[in-house]
Amino acid sequence: MPFTRTTILGGLTLIAAFGLAFAGDTRMKYPETKKIDHVDDHHGTKVPDPYRWLEDDVRQSKEVAAWVEAQNKVTIAFLESIPQREAIKKRLTDLWNYEKYGVPIKAGGRYYYFKNDGLQNQSVMYAMETLTSEPRVLIDPNSWSKDGTVALAATSFSDDGKFLAYSVAEAGSDWNIWRVMEADSGRLLSDELKWVKFSGVSWTKDSRGFFYSRYDEPKEGAAFQSLNKNQKVFYHRVGSSQSDDVLVYKRPDQPDWGFQTTVSEDGRYLIITTWKGTDDKYRVAYKDLLEPYGMPVDLIDNFDHEYTFIGNEGPVFFFQTELEATRRRVIAIDTRRPHLLKELIPEAKETLVGVNILANQFVVTYLKDAKTQVKLFALDGRFVREVEFPGIGSAAGFGGKREDTETFYSFSSFATPANIFRYNLLTGKSELFRKTNVRFSPDDYEVTQVFYKSKDGTKVPMFVAHKKGLKKDGHNPTLLYGYGGFAISLTPSFSVARLAWMEMGGVFAMPNLRGGGEYGEDWHQGGTKLNKQNVFDDFIAAGEWLIENKYTSSSKLAIQGGSNGGLLVGACMAQRPDLFGACLPAVGVMDMLRFHKFTAGRFWVDDYGSADDPEQFKAIVAYSPYQNLKPGKKYPATLVTTADTDDRVVPGHSFKFAAALQAAQSGDSPTLIRIETRAGHGAGKPTSKIIEEVSDQWAFLVKTLGMK
Repeated sequence: MPFTRTTILGGLTLIAAFGLAFAGDTRMKYPETKKIDHVDDHHGTKVPDPYRWLEDDVRQSKEVAAWVEAQNKVTIAFLESIPQREAIKKRLTDLWNYEKYGVPIKAGGRYYYFKNDGLQNQSVMYAMETLTSEPRVLIDPNSWSKDGTVALAATSFSDDGKFLAYSVAEAGSDWNIWRVMEADSGRLLSDELKWVKFSGVSWTKDSRGFFYSRYDEPKEGAAFQSLNKNQKVFYHRVGSSQSDDVLVYKRPDQPDWGFQTTVSEDGRYLIITTWKGTDDKYRVAYKDLLEPYGMPVDLIDNFDHEYTFIGNEGPVFFFQTELEATRRRVIAIDTRRPHLLKELIPEAKETLVGVNILANQFVVTYLKDAKTQVKLFALDGRFVREVEFPGIGSAAGFGGKREDTETFYSFSSFATPANIFRYNLLTGKSELFRKTNVRFSPDDYEVTQVFYKSKDGTKVPMFVAHKKGLKKDGHNPTLLYGYGGFAISLTPSFSVARLAWMEMGGVFAMPNLRGGGEYGEDWHQGGTKLNKQNVFDDFIAAGEWLIENKYTSSSKLAIQGGSNGGLLVGACMAQRPDLFGACLPAVGVMDMLRFHKFTAGRFWVDDYGSADDPEQFKAIVAYSPYQNLKPGKKYPATLVTTADTDDRVVPGHSFKFAAALQAAQSGDSPTLIRIETRAGHGAGKPTSKIIEEVSDQWAFLVKTLGMK
């Protein structure tokens, strides 16, 4: 069932009819999707689920596979009928073809960085002896598969820089396989660690091995849908078999708990951070690695607050926390007197989002109205200086070790490609290290930040980007993108896809909805569980503001979002189908009554609540996209996108939503689904597939929004 332009169907008993209507008949004809008589009882409320069978794994079910193939055939035919599609793809390919550099890191005296020559499916990892020496290829993931769907997911160097542990993800899956190589020679060792998900690795100071977390091997055929439970912490010695790994920590009495390990930079302590969902609320234990038979000691024994380990000064641990500080602060806990907390960096007006220790200073990243701000503080909390950036945008990087006096960061904005800078931590000076050259003129575009009021009067910020000289006549095609969940912040950053959209005459708008992390934990909680409707209200209000201020009109307004943002698009188009001209929900959580029954879905209860709770069920069923599509309504043109190997948000969500939408649609606008194969939730997707998908999305908008 690949998403290709040459798919041939044959012998499909499921499909009664399919096809496209062209001139003289504006109504789409879709594959006929079987309905079943399935009803769930939720606390006395009967909820039908006629497309339950579409939850079956497409790799295991011939019936679902046939449905996927038939839907893709209809979608391909529609997209290929759009004359502008090939020109859009060509321009996207031209724009994408530029050198892209990652932020360098330093290990064992060498520098390492990622680079993509332009259209390579995966970025290549390079090593340099010095900043001016000739780079050599260390890892080229493009050699791992012909179609570029096997990706390098994560890397971790041993303390002395001798070894590199790296993880491999296939077809976009969250499951990773970890391997080890010698950094000097690039020689691959025999190590192979399987069934690892949601875990990095933490090397011991002697560089002989590392700690990591993994799950038990799933039952055959269940790897992409079964719930992930009973994660355990192991120690792996370099050169040994995974079967010989030492079990370090487990909690069989708490199968929902997961564990992230960190070895303190001095090598003395193993910090085990325990999580049970998506909220940044952790238990923390530590083990003295100088005592081989010592047991982990609980430092924080509840999930009431965030305690993100930053570093230590002997037995004194530094943490980032929202304890008594909704926008976070930095505290110290002396493990000898853990009941005494000392504040080092107090809560600020800006939202603290990350802290590293470099050159014996805290390097603290903040968000100020969703724009990056970085400040340096001494270890006793005294302010040192603020990093100066070349404008308003997003900065990322500032990694390294405590003794490092240099670090690197990237800086970008909507119309500014990511340039790489080297920062001197002693002098406070930045110098351009790698300049990115894209074949367009940044001076042709402008970015503004506006503030609008949501339904309940809450002030919400929004970035608006477009070509200079835009006429506010209400006729501009406008793409409104949102997320609004899991304390994830949306900041201004460069995207070739969005640049192409603006180059085509489109307006791009991105609001910072409640549920995100832009204004701290209060802002996040204001868009969760019983407050989730606030997120949809914020997004709808953003669309209304764009129309009221003459940027666009309903017929020219498209909305887009992925994952939790796919839920956002699905919920908003169900609530206000009159407000939008087109919708692009990607890999969305569409059946909110059942999300917690698959793979990582149970973790999201922190943000969404659960239909198993009677009060939360009432709130969830009121907005769940799948349950709120009403037969006989006119819905906007919709292109649902998902992938068969998505084991984060299983594709059954999108399958069921698309089937229900096609059955409910009474208008002339197309409601299609595009199902990619050998792709997952998005991470590691090869460049070729990204360009193909964006080309289809932009062509769909050109057609349905009436663009020239």
